[in-house]
Amino acid sequence: MPKVLIADDLSPAAVDIFKNRGIETDIKVGLSKDELLEIIDQYDGLAVRSACKPDADVIAAAKNLKVIGRAGIGVDNIDIKAATAKGVVVMNTPFGNAVTTAEHAIAMMFAAARQIPAADAGTQGGKWPKKNFVGVELSYKTLGLIGSGNIGSRVAERAKGLLMKVIAYDPFLTEERAIELGVEKVDLDTLLARADVITLHTPLTDQTRNILSREALEKTKKGLILVNCARGGLVDEAAVKDLLENEHIYAAAFDVFAEEPAKENALFGTKNFVATPHLGASTVEAQENVALQVAEQMSDYLLSGAVTNALNMPSVTADEAPRLKPFIELAEKLGAFAGQVSDHGFDEVVIEYEGEVAELNRKPITAAALAGLLRASRGDVNMVSAPAILADAGVKLSETKTEDSPVYDSLMRIKVNVPKTANSDESGWRSLAGTVSAGRPRVVEVKGMPLEGDFSPVALYINNIDKPGFIGALGAMLGEAGVNIATFHLGRQDAGGEAIALIGIDSEPPAEMTDKLDALPHVRYAKVLHF
Repeated sequence: MPKVLIADDLSPAAVDIFKNRGIETDIKVGLSKDELLEIIDQYDGLAVRSACKPDADVIAAAKNLKVIGRAGIGVDNIDIKAATAKGVVVMNTPFGNAVTTAEHAIAMMFAAARQIPAADAGTQGGKWPKKNFVGVELSYKTLGLIGSGNIGSRVAERAKGLLMKVIAYDPFLTEERAIELGVEKVDLDTLLARADVITLHTPLTDQTRNILSREALEKTKKGLILVNCARGGLVDEAAVKDLLENEHIYAAAFDVFAEEPAKENALFGTKNFVATPHLGASTVEAQENVALQVAEQMSDYLLSGAVTNALNMPSVTADEAPRLKPFIELAEKLGAFAGQVSDHGFDEVVIEYEGEVAELNRKPITAAALAGLLRASRGDVNMVSAPAILADAGVKLSETKTEDSPVYDSLMRIKVNVPKTANSDESGWRSLAGTVSAGRPRVVEVKGMPLEGDFSPVALYINNIDKPGFIGALGAMLGEAGVNIATFHLGRQDAGGEAIALIGIDSEPPAEMTDKLDALPHVRYAKVLHF
């Protein structure tokens, strides 16, 4: 039975989801890092909000951890790189608090435009400061969105209801999606020059950090209203303070800060600055929604392999998971075959899909193939970590698909290019293909030669010249070594030409036997394989 640690406050309904689906749960909120390190190896899953911080040390200690679920959108508290290297899926819930955060951004926009917090404080302080608060209207102004994803698009919808013109900077926004949202896609410099109001809705990454630097802010229109309900670190806070004081920025409203909890900040006390303590997702509805979503997502993954809203692995729906499972198994075994016969490494990988498999969700299948491929040389690699490891190694990866397969309903082929080295002349492409038959993976082609066979747990692969007497000599050699043959599959180009054999055997052959095989004059290559 999978076991999940709930390390931050989740609603009782979320806890019930885990329990009703047969997942054991422990609720331990407020653990210190040392306390978390002591117990994390007991769990398959870790559910957090923003307080618990699974950093590289915690992930290294999590020997059995398979998934971290973040109830919310921000994952700044999770070391995703370390999780990916360890093969731990990191999930969030990007949709559960989208409406809530968008509404808070609109509220902050109004609060800044009319200086409602300061006006409230003065009024309740008995001053009746009516003359001090002459605000600005938002209608017919230009709103500049930095980020137009789940939250930004909802802000755009609401801004259009206020009769604002909306322009958006987002490298991932297509022209079609911009038309659908009713916004104008622009570059960042254009947005800075044209926007009366700027609001940010992008995650904090190496690309977005300090996106509104002092230099960028100085390019904005005088009288700007600036709203940040996304992430601290996106905006140069010291520059905002200076520009508020010289009235280049009319008003600013921040829900997030570079350092949180923000007990102190240079912006605090600055005229026309509004602050809230990271309340963007803090509504009853949002807190409940993200907790329920993360519980369902983690349960799906631990029980069926379905992956939803993962940040370091392709998504697999619950409906897709059973259909993909045999192809994922095929991909992993083909990858393992290719990895084991590429003794001197490889610098390029090509994966080809033919027939029905070409129309499936191929990303997890490719990830499984890479995991099998790398495991021969890298050890503990899985579908999560494999793509990142391959990319870090600088190995080129390409993928093709063809709707029709000449022989099989579905065919998958892996080709790896082995470079020439000082230790070996065995360079060039290794090519293997397989299919799924009756729900089981089968190899159907090796080095371009047809060969139909099973993936036996232990197999002997031989590439030889097709000469009479070879099979008899091989059988005698295995018999002398006390190795029983389970399956025997042959393939060749032409009589007397290159041939291959894939022999399923019941036990590991002794090393001296494989040395004798290598010494045979007709044998070009011999290898014991493990699947």
